[in-house]
Amino acid sequence: MKSPLPKLGLPLLALLALSGCGDGSLVLQGPSTSNEAAPVTATCPADVPSDAKCLSGRDSKGAFYMIAVPAKWNGILVMHAHGGPDLAAPDLDRSMEDLTRWSIMVKSGYAWAGSSYRQGGVEVRAAAEDTERLRGIFRKHVAIPSKTILHGQSWGAGVAAKGAEMFTLETVGERPYDGVLLTSGVLGGGTRSYDFRLDLRVVYQYLCGNHPRPSEQPYALNLGLPANVTMKQADVALRVNECLALNKPAAERTPEQKAKIQTIVHVIKIPESAIQSHMNWATMHFQDISAKRTGGESPFGNEGAVYSGSTDDAALNAGVLRYKANPAAYQTFATDTDPVGKIPVPVLSTKWISDPTAFVELDSRFREVMQEGGSAARLVQTFTTNGTHSFISDPTYPALMDALLQWVNTGTKPTPSGIASACLALEATYGKGCSFDASYTSPALSTRVAPRQRPQ
Repeated sequence: MKSPLPKLGLPLLALLALSGCGDGSLVLQGPSTSNEAAPVTATCPADVPSDAKCLSGRDSKGAFYMIAVPAKWNGILVMHAHGGPDLAAPDLDRSMEDLTRWSIMVKSGYAWAGSSYRQGGVEVRAAAEDTERLRGIFRKHVAIPSKTILHGQSWGAGVAAKGAEMFTLETVGERPYDGVLLTSGVLGGGTRSYDFRLDLRVVYQYLCGNHPRPSEQPYALNLGLPANVTMKQADVALRVNECLALNKPAAERTPEQKAKIQTIVHVIKIPESAIQSHMNWATMHFQDISAKRTGGESPFGNEGAVYSGSTDDAALNAGVLRYKANPAAYQTFATDTDPVGKIPVPVLSTKWISDPTAFVELDSRFREVMQEGGSAARLVQTFTTNGTHSFISDPTYPALMDALLQWVNTGTKPTPSGIASACLALEATYGKGCSFDASYTSPALSTRVAPRQRPQ
């Protein structure tokens, strides 16, 4: 027997009328139409308002999910695509963590739903399908929202961009998403967003020579690791600290270690604090891609890349290892991860200008893709001067949601200056934290990451 679901804010008949369905005229298709079990009542995370209703479950593909509906629901659903990606098997904890981080959405009156995805690893289209399947679960077992916004954060912004292209009125039979919000997004597509991590691997190996060690079987660094090799983040950290002593105060490092750190910072253009995390991703995530997604070959290459910023660029460019991206692997990875700029609904994005994980220059690449795909008029980009990669500030997100929904409802395209002003007005409700720079435009990706030859 199904567990009874909580009584929600809008009458079901009114919600059906808002959806434009209920008369049996629509023929729907895609993941949202799968036959899914009803969610069960769950305990909300502590940061979610105490009068909200939370539900949880596991879908037919194995993805866990959380749903939260505020007591005074405004009828709008936020479908969340989380970042990472995690490499471990999915669990409910991941969705609980996401709901905790994004409780600001529930506090602002929106229903929220987020999937753990069915698997760990770098597979964008599967994650987009899991998010769309959860949208169907909400509609079937909870309520039919008046509007649905697809929100992608970090790597999940790429998932949301791809999902908004995959699931449209033409492919689903109804308009699944009314607008798209992309925050702190890795938006260059997989074939562009991770180039600098291969650059990091080859420059690091040129300087340190311990990943792999001379005593170990050599392998192509663009694979991350060979498929049969197991390594943990602690193992990578051990090697990095042997060479760079990132685990020690600067005063305790040798002049040679300091010089190597500065070479990486200036050539790869990442802060010292980000070296370890990017080395982890360039090891384990690259292994996941090459071993599980692209047939044992790598989609990454650095042929033609000219590195600069060291004390001897000629020696650096002559000494780093060079790799050619496998054309078939490149195409496979591009098909899965690269947006094509054909999003039929309004898209609003924001990025902390100094984000060390998802470079601000990636937004320029996304802007180019939207232009190439004919969707430039449906994109507004905003930038902030303060924040972190994981979360910018409480008033930032309600301000973005208000602007996006006004665009959806009225057709009035927001401006960065208007969003900046509206955010300041929300600080009385959500606290300080607005830092939009309305005049900022992101530089080209080529100013941050060395251009290179690509498979045709």
